[in-house]
Amino acid sequence: MQEKIKVKNPLIGQDYPDVDVIRVRDTYYMISTTMYFMPGGVILRSYDLAEWEIAGYVYDTLDDTPAQMLTGDSNIYGQGMWAASLRYHKGMFYVCFVANDTHKTYLYTAENVQGPWKKKNIEGFYHDCSLLFDDDDRVYIMYGNRTIYITELDEDLNGPKKGGLHRIAVKDDDEAMLGYEGCHLYKIKGKYYAFFIHSSKEEWFRSEACFVADSIDGEFRGGDVLRDDMGYRHSGVAQGGIVDTPDGDYYAVLFQDRGASGRMPVLIPIDMSGDFPVFGENGKIPDNIEVTSTRPGYKYEPLYASDDFNYVPGADGKVKLKNVWQWNHNPHDGLWSVTERKGALRLYSGKICGELTQAYNTLTQRTIETVSEAAVTVSAEGIKDGDFAGIAALQGLYGAAAVTKNNGKYELVMFEKDSEDPSVERKIERERVQLESPVIRLRCVTDYTDGKDEAKFYYEKDSKWIMIGSPKKLFFRLDHFTGCRFALFYYSTKQTGGYSDFMNFEINCI
Repeated sequence: MQEKIKVKNPLIGQDYPDVDVIRVRDTYYMISTTMYFMPGGVILRSYDLAEWEIAGYVYDTLDDTPAQMLTGDSNIYGQGMWAASLRYHKGMFYVCFVANDTHKTYLYTAENVQGPWKKKNIEGFYHDCSLLFDDDDRVYIMYGNRTIYITELDEDLNGPKKGGLHRIAVKDDDEAMLGYEGCHLYKIKGKYYAFFIHSSKEEWFRSEACFVADSIDGEFRGGDVLRDDMGYRHSGVAQGGIVDTPDGDYYAVLFQDRGASGRMPVLIPIDMSGDFPVFGENGKIPDNIEVTSTRPGYKYEPLYASDDFNYVPGADGKVKLKNVWQWNHNPHDGLWSVTERKGALRLYSGKICGELTQAYNTLTQRTIETVSEAAVTVSAEGIKDGDFAGIAALQGLYGAAAVTKNNGKYELVMFEKDSEDPSVERKIERERVQLESPVIRLRCVTDYTDGKDEAKFYYEKDSKWIMIGSPKKLFFRLDHFTGCRFALFYYSTKQTGGYSDFMNFEINCI
């Protein structure tokens, strides 16, 4: 018996951009850009295209470069893993992407989507690439910006095939505000379909484009096929994968820029019965869609979760945190623990830095539309003068509330990185209060209602929440290129060697 599920767009109220989606028998898988967060290459799983859960990650860390490790003042904000291609061919999963800090193309393969994944590099750099395994077992990679190429790879996927196909498939108007990119290449019913994100020269508005060819070396013809913002802030929906259901229906999963909360997946039905795909209904994306579950009654794990930090090491002696957590850049494993103090995440200071975006081992979860909150108890007995331990709304222009130590006395401070001039960024302290105890419960609330895009910070006193500082305006900017996240952090400005404990983390969508 089939179960009908109703979907309301956006599909997921969290930052999952640049998605690619496939179906393997009764299961849908979707990968999303994770940039500088580790583990990376998150893959979601669904049995109905409506609800999703985290199946796993492709890698724990990518290359362990100094910038990926936040060595000194280096970092890879706005870089790292972008726009992966997810494919399944003859019993093997393939994930291919480039990293914009290393300028390499990575290929990961696994028989199981949960791993283990085997890593290699493909010779060359293929921006926003898409793999295609053709019926004759030849393999192609489509990539580029404005000028879109198709290159045939050798049978081992080490690099371009000697004497193989290498051609321009689509070339954009040089005056377009956003040239064709975000490639997704498919072969459906004998024809080759290429999908891209695009914005014309008339105005900035993300649109979905499609080109179709009768053969891999034939002429690709097409143009924009979807230009709709669902009534949301003139923000177009585009870039992502398409997938068929066991019943033969087709859907696209594209993303929409939702402001400071990030870029969110949107589900769109596609009519593939004609010579050219038709997106949505009368050119519009429906607010509500009815889909069919392949596993009726299945219970999904949520995409965000509270944590009491009670963990037990596995057979290998290592601790695996809940899948909802990601570190900001590569973790330094010797500087964090969830076993030294039962029920606590302990972070050690490992470097001197001026602000939290350069701190080691900042632990994050995505915020959630429309209003969400996170609270945590900070136990700061082990911090040193000049240290900061607390909770943040993490973006380039972040806001935070933290316990600090000043001349041996504990204080709570709310601060932010901000400036009215986008070319100037400075750390501003908004409020500081004296603490009677180094143990305090902190709370961050993010509100994206009607473009408000702000965070507020609170501390608990006498069982009441008291706001500290002022509302922090949040911005989605290209410096970090991600939606805002709740973040637990600890860093030193004067001397290393201290530590702070974080306990009883709670997260809710209000």
